Amino acid sequence: MTATTKITVDLLKKYDRPGPRYTSYPTAVEFAETFGPAEYATRLSEADRLTGALSLYAHLPFCEHRCTFCGCHVVITKEQAIVEKYLGYLHREIDLLAAHLPNRRRVSQYHWGGGTPTHLTPAEMEALHEKMTEHFVIEPDAEVAVEVDPRHTSVEQIDLLRTLGFNRLSMGVQDFDPDVQAAVDRNQTEAQTRTMYDLGRARGFASINLDLIYGLPLQTKAKFGRTVDVVIEMRPDRVALYSYAHVPWIRAQQKWIEPKDLPSPEDKLQLFLDSRDRFLAAGYVEIGMDHFALPGDELAEARRKRRLHRNFMGYTVKMGSDMVAVGVSGISDVRGAFAQNEKKLSRYYEMLDEGRFPVERGYALDRDDLIRRETITRLMCNLWLDTPAIEREFSIVFADYFAAELAALRAPDGPVAEGFVAIEPDHIEIVGLGRFFVRNVAMIFDRYLESRTTGKPVFSRTV
Repeated sequence: MTATTKITVDLLKKYDRPGPRYTSYPTAVEFAETFGPAEYATRLSEADRLTGALSLYAHLPFCEHRCTFCGCHVVITKEQAIVEKYLGYLHREIDLLAAHLPNRRRVSQYHWGGGTPTHLTPAEMEALHEKMTEHFVIEPDAEVAVEVDPRHTSVEQIDLLRTLGFNRLSMGVQDFDPDVQAAVDRNQTEAQTRTMYDLGRARGFASINLDLIYGLPLQTKAKFGRTVDVVIEMRPDRVALYSYAHVPWIRAQQKWIEPKDLPSPEDKLQLFLDSRDRFLAAGYVEIGMDHFALPGDELAEARRKRRLHRNFMGYTVKMGSDMVAVGVSGISDVRGAFAQNEKKLSRYYEMLDEGRFPVERGYALDRDDLIRRETITRLMCNLWLDTPAIEREFSIVFADYFAAELAALRAPDGPVAEGFVAIEPDHIEIVGLGRFFVRNVAMIFDRYLESRTTGKPVFSRTV
């Protein structure tokens, strides 16, 4: 079979199926309540014996309004008392975390996510940062990032964030078209975004990221193309071009989106391809499967050197060897285990009142998980896998350990025959059209996937 050179309808039918995005491996659907507060505390004790810097994430879930497309864990409220109570418990969780890491306090990656972190008042933001820095030392060259909503962020808040040492801003745009915004119940004008962007530039933030989403209801090539052109003209350092994941069985608010208004798989892919062409023509470098960065950005340099990393905060070059998260729904990645916090505020409070970590569920990786995790992550991030490096790190013979997976890649109708993957003695590389189907390639190395592909839907579609 000759290598595929064009994405056809038949190709989409073959590869566009439910599959993970591999933010983690194993994916969150494997997390279980058998891993709880005690198990997390044990992993933290192990982590405390190491010396490397940490990644530190705080989840601030509050929003004034729920957008119908949103896949984040949010709490909708305008009541200040609810926010104040949450922050009080969040401070307690930070104290508890620090008590379990008495010897390991350096942080190379620090992120506030949401929700809308700027839902907090300036005084609350300053108090939270002071609580963090009471215990943890943010390294001088750390990536210190915060998500801001241009509709609900003031000049005072931006000035404060800069004073506190935040050096990266991330803003959601999704789409500037009014019809698309109305369809997803998120009204954010181009002027609001430009004003916040210009303010961030004026205040000296080292990097600004804009998030776009393709595949939203009522999007067309022409409409979304205009949004992309406006973003290119603004010239952010990084752009995330996310595929809309329509999972109404998980996110109830997505049931308000009419399926008939969503682009077809063919049209959705074309939205991505057209946008990708525009970013590349404008000089951006493609990062992973859905990000773009200016050539001088750290991510672009890491991509060139095949040293790109990814964790629950996104692509990074500053990732600590362990990641700790505080706040509802936050997921920590510590010493070969994932620990996810409670999603319900009441249960989150109850567990902290008991003096326990508010961990709802988690997963302890076995040796096979660790091997597959590195394999999948490196393919997803760098589209390249140094197989001898995996062999050295885990003391395996790659061709023997992954004999079944290599056979699947080389099958007569598989990724190698399609021209998606090149297998050489010292590496595996995603090539040609394979970068558009990298999730499908990664899925071949996932030992859990077969048990998750029947019955109730679990994952969004890969294209």
